[in-house]
Amino acid sequence: MDDAVVWYERVSCRDHAPLDDRDNVETVYLETTFISYLVARSSSDVIVSAHQRITQDWWSLRKAAFECCVSQVVIDEVSAGDVDEVKKRMAIVDELPVLSVSREAEDLTEVIVSSGVLPKHAFRDAAHVAVATTHDVDYLLTWNCRHLANAQIANRIRRLCESRGQRVPSICTPEELMGG
Repeated sequence: MDDAVVWYERVSCRDHAPLDDRDNVETVYLETTFISYLVARSSSDVIVSAHQRITQDWWSLRKAAFECCVSQVVIDEVSAGDVDEVKKRMAIVDELPVLSVSREAEDLTEVIVSSGVLPKHAFRDAAHVAVATTHDVDYLLTWNCRHLANAQIANRIRRLCESRGQRVPSICTPEELMGG
């Protein structure tokens, strides 16, 4: 990896408490796009607008069924940009457990990128997967369909992690996790 890469646990602003194991509640890692779609101003783009509505529906109807969490990677991403939007995004993540970025997660991130499964510029996307994987999270919720909620890439990530003896979370969109 590039020497310029800064690992997140070195700048972590909060300690992680273990995810709740009450009654085997499933866990969900909320990737940055989920948080952004949840609180963003309504879009005039019909597809983005539909994603925003689905995200808001998931938050109000399904969130209580899961133990939701983020990582310092998410915090760093939601902390950038328009000040008013940052405040709205931070209000969401401030209420969630923050998973640490361990040495194991750093190593897995590097493996994912160096294998070519994700390109170097998608380093943070690999970090999301690595943190969720190393914390044994059940689902990674995202609207990033280019690098994460992409069936071919998710399959490659799953095979890579399984070859290392690790179980990757189900990578999906909020629409896929609405329940039945």
